[in-house]
Amino acid sequence: MLVLAIITLVAGCANRPRAIRQYKAPPAPPAYPAAQPVSLNPTLRASARQLLLTSLSAKDPIIRVHALEGLQETLGLEASTQILACLSDPAPVVRFAACIAAGQLQLAQAMPTFLKLADDPDASVRIGARFALHKLGDTHLSQELGQTSRDPVKGTRGNTALVLGLLGEPSADKILVPMLRDPDYTIRIQAAEALWRLHDERGLQPLISSTVSRYADDQMIALLALAAPKDSRAEQNFRGALTSDYDQVSLVAARCLGMLGSDEGYGVALKGARSADPGQRYLAALAFGAIARPDAQNTLRNLLGDADPDVRIAAATAILQLKPLKVA
Repeated sequence: MLVLAIITLVAGCANRPRAIRQYKAPPAPPAYPAAQPVSLNPTLRASARQLLLTSLSAKDPIIRVHALEGLQETLGLEASTQILACLSDPAPVVRFAACIAAGQLQLAQAMPTFLKLADDPDASVRIGARFALHKLGDTHLSQELGQTSRDPVKGTRGNTALVLGLLGEPSADKILVPMLRDPDYTIRIQAAEALWRLHDERGLQPLISSTVSRYADDQMIALLALAAPKDSRAEQNFRGALTSDYDQVSLVAARCLGMLGSDEGYGVALKGARSADPGQRYLAALAFGAIARPDAQNTLRNLLGDADPDVRIAAATAILQLKPLKVA
């Protein structure tokens, strides 16, 4: 889940709990079984696909965004029709997410819609439309991202940093480096993440520093940002966070290691899936998706029927991300 990752993580830690400093060797992460070559269950996958599709009609726009992002990440072009329909959603946050998804998939048939959304009443939707147009080769509005990076509205600046990182244009550093001095901490971290995505090491140190922040939500955001370009230099940071004093941080670290191709956080995810806290179950499902072990299917089947809609969407996305185990 990309577009609302920061919103979701911060919402889950709204009270900004202070992390407890450790002065002893951290314990080993939970043990976990070796991966088993389980066949992917087509019925379970069909159920996961259907849940994502039906969730696009949820009343809550954030649920619709998460379903949209899950479809982009798993079905891709196969979900083009549904993604394009979301471009006309009444909620700006959904239109923005749809622009990002359609731009990432380079859905050229949406070019007229992107041109229309470039004048949308919502600033973030306008940013998303410029991103999508740029991805399709139309850059005549892209220079305006320099202006939105200085917008007085924090969310506008943040979404500008997000799309600049996703565009993959190294020249975006001219906009992003000044954003490292933004008065808002969240914007500084988003700018650092965007630079790191562009393989610009000026974004690395702010992220590393935030992994040892006093606040758990800062750590979670920084860990995910470090993992985004799948650069193995951050691997030790993820491994160390597996035994964080905060279970949410450990679950994010497990997901990050999965993004690097390691299942070292599988035991952490198993523990999180049994938590009474829906936020932890949600993060566990995301971790299983990144780790992609097919023997997580039974656990994810349970989460697919969870009482919390976000957990169900995360589980559905994870089920569709699982891969057959390669047998040597």
